[in-house]
This record gives sequence, structure tokens and C-alpha cells, in this order.
Amino acid sequence: MQGLPRVTKTDEKKMATDKVVIRRALLGVSDKTGLVEFARVLERHGIEILSTGGTKAALDKAGIRVKAVEDFTGSPEMLDGRVKTLHPKIHGGILARRADPSHQEQMRRHGIEPIDLVVVNFYPFEQTVAKPDVTLDDAIENIDIGGPTLVRAAAKNHDDVTVVVDASDYAAIAQEIEANGGKTTASTRYRLARKAFARVAAYDAAISNYLGTHTGGDDGPLGETFSITLEREQGLRYGENPHQVGALYGNFLKIAEQLHGRELSYNNVIDISSAINLIIEFQNEPKAVVAILKHNTPCGVGIGDTMKSAWDKAFATDPDSPFGGIIIANRPWDLEFARAVDELFTEVLIGPDYQPPDLSIENPREAKVVTKRAPNHAELRAMQFGIKVAKHIKSNAIAFVTEDRTLAVGGGATSRIDPVYAAREKAARLKVSLQGSVLVSEALFPFPDGPTLAAEAGATAIAQPGGSTRDDEVIAAADRFGLAMVFTGVRHFRH
Repeated sequence: MQGLPRVTKTDEKKMATDKVVIRRALLGVSDKTGLVEFARVLERHGIEILSTGGTKAALDKAGIRVKAVEDFTGSPEMLDGRVKTLHPKIHGGILARRADPSHQEQMRRHGIEPIDLVVVNFYPFEQTVAKPDVTLDDAIENIDIGGPTLVRAAAKNHDDVTVVVDASDYAAIAQEIEANGGKTTASTRYRLARKAFARVAAYDAAISNYLGTHTGGDDGPLGETFSITLEREQGLRYGENPHQVGALYGNFLKIAEQLHGRELSYNNVIDISSAINLIIEFQNEPKAVVAILKHNTPCGVGIGDTMKSAWDKAFATDPDSPFGGIIIANRPWDLEFARAVDELFTEVLIGPDYQPPDLSIENPREAKVVTKRAPNHAELRAMQFGIKVAKHIKSNAIAFVTEDRTLAVGGGATSRIDPVYAAREKAARLKVSLQGSVLVSEALFPFPDGPTLAAEAGATAIAQPGGSTRDDEVIAAADRFGLAMVFTGVRHFRH
């Protein structure tokens, strides 16, 4: 974006050399991991340590010299510890600009001494509300007030103050203090300030999201707003198009480990996510399953006794599209399957090292039979297969299927009938017979033309959500052609 301030190379060079000595530190942490070891480094460099409550008790027990915040401020803790650090001598010592003569004069006048290091982590709100038996009162009591206030103040004044919110940073900060005679560099303080503001944002978002689920009344369990904060996992090769930039945030790489190849692009990530979500539907399938995706939508899925036979069925659906696509399987790849895939260029190959929670999928045997003829066992098996596939095809999706393969796929259209035309035409062009197939639609058919086109193409049964104002006309059309049709009552629309 134009016009926004950026950190220049000159700024970075200045940060690398602009060191600030730490003479006084304020430590107040809920998680005591690594606290004592870090405090020993501060003590060794003659840094005065201020603390309160449980943190002070832990340092006292370890034999580390520490001054109580109430002795530093001259004001006692009050309101059951709710007010400890909310005091001008604390926040003045953090926020005062060291190079500003006016600030320094005011500090002398009011007896305020500088605080150069703030080490704080917050009350465990996220952990508290994750407990199944948590009450709203428990959640409220675990909202930290003083901690985020201290962190925001220290991060704002990072030119002069070092702020630490993550115990994993202790070792690096201790090493820098040791190497620089009790000082930290500006680049380190700037990095820690960014991390501090991110932590405050995530903490506040967690509170807002939790309270949003307790709005009550007509609002139900969803709040007026919902906030998400994610850490960057890695940069991407490019964004949605090569002239755009992109980065990956969240836990994607914890479930999809890249073994080799070029750095991922934005589109690779979206395609991989879609492929994984599709193969999840077949996690209980005892046979081999292979799916081919292109542009974030399936273009062929097959089930077979071997990986190669499943691949052959998936590839036969649409031999034109797999070039440059994504291939995913529910089993470890064998040599025969790998050699077949190696005959064409693919962007991403995905193996089965991912075990997510089960996701809901409709069982056609529990669906409502709305036609005079009920589907037979083979048609029900084909419906079960097709429902899993159609759920992952974009926008008004349909698929002509048998019980172990896709025959023709249609989707990505603004009308509910165009995908049927498109799938029929592609099947005809590729000389794929649709006789005896089952048509599965993720969208309802609002007019009789849906069953009519399906029957003319050779389909014998239909599974669809139902719910059109013209359902009676649609059912009548299916009965005229002797089709078996079920209403699942659930739509899986994907943009």
C-alpha cells in the first residue's frame, strides 16, 4: 500500500546499534516456566527486580533479590489483587521518553524512576474457558487487566523499554543481555514490541469471542463479532496471481508437511486444503481412493482394489483436466500408481499422513424417498459415493456417478441446471456413457428440467437436498421417467 510508513534499511541499521541498558525490570507472570533462570541473569547484571504476588513468591523461594511493587509505589495491593500495578510510578516509569527533557523533569518532580524491562504473561483466560465445566464467573475472573496494560505501555515505548510476553524468548534475551553488558538492541525491542501487540490482540479476541457465545436472548450462541489472530507460518511463492504477494498463517504446515519441491503458492495451499477435505470423506473406505482436483474442485474420483485401478477410474472422468492439478490418495503410494501419475505434470501429490476429526455426511439410506420407486442397493451405494464428491465441487454442483467412480462432473455455475448440461456434454465428447448412472446434486432442483435432463442422459436415480417450492413438479417428473429420488435435506454449498 502506498503512503504507509515502513522500516527502511537505515532504520534497521540504527536499530542494530541503538542499545539501551536495563537497570530495572518488572516481572509479573502467570506461567512461571523459565522465570527463575531468566531472573538469575538479570540479578547477575545488577538489574533491580520488581514483582508482585505469586511471581514474587517464586523468586523469593529461589533466593533472588526482589522488591515488592507496593514498596516501589508506596501503595498497597487492593481489591483482592485486582489493583497492583495500575499506578503512575509504574506506568510513568515505563512510558517516559528517556531522551525527552520534559519527561525527565516530570519524573524527577513526581519521584518516578524508569522501568526498562517488562516481563509479563497474562492470566490463563484461554485455558480457563477451554475447560468443559467453566462458568461465566470463572471466565470473567481470569480476564487480565494489569498485564495487557503493562504490555501495551512497554510495547508503545519500545525505543526505551524491552517487553517480553513469551517464555520462549527468555534464552535469546538473556544471551543478548550477557553479550551487551546488560543492554538490548533496538531491533530486538522492536521485534518484541510487535510480538507483544499481537499477543494482546489475540488475548482480547479470545475474550470477545468467548463472551460473544454468552450473549443470550435472541442472539443465540454466536456473537455480534468474531475475531481471528493467526501466526505467520511462512511466506508463499506468490499470492492468488504471480504479481501478488502472499503468506501462510495458522497451523496448516502442522497437518500438511511439505517433503520437497518449490515453495508453496497461495493457490497450492487452497488446492491442498480442498483435496484433504475431500479425502476425509473416504477415511473409512476400505478400498483405495484417488481424487484429482484442478482449480480447487474435483475433476475425477475413483475407488478400486488397487491404487492404480482407482487412479484409472478417476483419470477417465476427465483426461483433459489433470495436467497441472492436485492428486490425493487415501493410502500410501505404491510404485505402480506412482509410475502412472508420473506420466503427466502435476502441481501437488498428497499422501495419507493426515487424521482429522470426522465430518458429517448424509447417509442416503436415511434420506427421504419421494418417488414411487425407491433406490436399489447399487443406486444407494452410488448415492453415498456421489454425495461425498459433490460436497466438494463448487457452486450448484452435480456429479453423474456409479458406486465406485465419477462419470461426469459439473459445477461452478450460477444456475442449477447449467452444470447438468455441462456434465452431459463433456461425457458425450469423451464418449463416457451415463447409462445406469446416479445423479447427485448438492443443490435442490427448482424445476422439472433437472430430473428430465438426468433421465435423458441415462441416469436411473437422483439424490438432492429437496426443499423447492416446486418439489411436487420435480417429483412428478422423476416418476414419469421411473427415476428413484431421495431428499437428503442438507445442502453443502461451496463458493
